[in-house]
Amino acid sequence: MKEYIEERAVAIANYIIDHNATVRQTAKKFGISKSTVHKDVTDRLEHINPGLAAQARIVLDVNKSERHIRGGLATREKYQHRLAICSKQED
Repeated sequence: MKEYIEERAVAIANYIIDHNATVRQTAKKFGISKSTVHKDVTDRLEHINPGLAAQARIVLDVNKSERHIRGGLATREKYQHRLAICSKQED
């Protein structure tokens, strides 16, 4: 494996752990795809640094278990915002 890929995988894992970041947030920060972030953390990092991979996996598992809640909150907020705009237009 090329050295820059190994360095990127470690940097990504550290970012996820330090910021409790989601795959999407991490991909945006590093300018790479979500699938690359996922592959770096789950596959490549396991061979490079298993301990760091386990820590990152814990954060990713928590994010995965909470994502349906975040999605529901985002939808609720969207419709409340639309309702507020419609109410202002009626006044």
